[in-house]
Amino acid sequence: MQRQSTPKKREGFFASLISPSLFSDLSVSFAAMSKFLGQQNITNAYVSGMREDLNAFGNELNYYVVACQIPLMTLQTKGKLAPFLLPSLQILWAVIAFCQSEIKHSWQLYILRALTGFLEASSFGGTHLILGSWFKNEELFKRAGVWFMGNSLGSMFSGYLQAAAYRNLNGVFGRAGWRWLFIVQGIITLPLAFLGFVVWPGLPTSPRRWYMTEEEHALALKRIPTVEKEGITWKTFKYTLSRPMWWICVSCYIFLCQAHYWTGYMALWLRHAGYSIELVNILPTFIDLLRAISSWLGTTLAGCLSLRGLWTFQASFVFFACIVLSIWTVPDGLKFVAFYFGGFSGMASPILYSWVNSTLKENYGERGLIISSMMTLGFCNQIWIPLFTFPTVEAPKFPNGYPAATVFEFTMWAILMGGVWYMKRWKTKHPDLEMRLAEPASLDPVSEPDSEDTGRTDTKGASKLVRPF
Repeated sequence: MQRQSTPKKREGFFASLISPSLFSDLSVSFAAMSKFLGQQNITNAYVSGMREDLNAFGNELNYYVVACQIPLMTLQTKGKLAPFLLPSLQILWAVIAFCQSEIKHSWQLYILRALTGFLEASSFGGTHLILGSWFKNEELFKRAGVWFMGNSLGSMFSGYLQAAAYRNLNGVFGRAGWRWLFIVQGIITLPLAFLGFVVWPGLPTSPRRWYMTEEEHALALKRIPTVEKEGITWKTFKYTLSRPMWWICVSCYIFLCQAHYWTGYMALWLRHAGYSIELVNILPTFIDLLRAISSWLGTTLAGCLSLRGLWTFQASFVFFACIVLSIWTVPDGLKFVAFYFGGFSGMASPILYSWVNSTLKENYGERGLIISSMMTLGFCNQIWIPLFTFPTVEAPKFPNGYPAATVFEFTMWAILMGGVWYMKRWKTKHPDLEMRLAEPASLDPVSEPDSEDTGRTDTKGASKLVRPF
């Protein structure tokens, strides 16, 4: 009896043990200090003199984004390489950041952005896959929110960094302020990459890290008992596409990417309105601050409030903002409110990804395929649709973009609202399908203390376990 109670008592300690490493590495190193810092730097540099220096007065800003997004669809994180793959890629991000400070023509930036996108492809989907493999349902929402909060803080930090670089370094050693932005980015990224080698946990099936004992690592495997060793196979494809979750989540994420694309374009309006370079970089950071708060708040409340209620709450703010910006001929004060309301879009992705992870906790393969499909198809459509809805030459009014975003936002909201309702009914009618891909021998009775079958040792019987929803 004493042995059976020990793992239960240690689970709370285990969750608190792994959280600091995930918080520091996911939200600060991999998100705030590198990935989203580099992504936001392109827009900040564009409105801080890069457009004039590169003679990029057409749709070059769109093409910079497209050049990065195309490779994002090509690479996914796999198994045991996870503890070392992402920090290694981060070192290469720093090298590319230094190279971006030396560009003379737009075509050079296209090449560097494409390399960056290829290297970043593992970060987003791999991180969420790893989060879903370490944490239980009730713990998962908050962890995903912390990661997304770090993304927003990274974008926010980029604005302050560019404002400081332009004010203090513009012209130093003959370099423009926007070039110093990329240099500072590389300097920040390198030490965080080495930190990643120390604290990044990888998957539970990856080699045990230094801060975990053998007993704690074994407990991690027991807490998440159905991580599949075979990964994504043809069987996974057939099984996943025969279920509704893939269709709901992928379609919702496609519309989500388009509905929130405009939230990074406030700087273009400020530059057109004649604000100073420093204010052009600083004022949009309040969107990122609100996005960071809403990311954490939304996923924290998701564990105790209605998911559909939270989804409606965030969508209502963004929907209102899209309508105001579609009208456009409104007072500047209302435009500020509309742009800042775009920060509530930070709730959307963490809620959606956490719902995927918690709903599909039993199946690593299905969960991984859905997350990678969301990324691939979401970015695939984001490559070409904004070229028609938000071409840079139509900035800052975007007469086609904001009305389209209004439609995308409503459609995104409707898909998930209907999807959550439908999945509850579908799971009730098909409870026997929930463990179809799991290995019968991998079902550990310790992880299901509330089940009436936890004492069963017959593996044939274990394959027929029906878990409560």
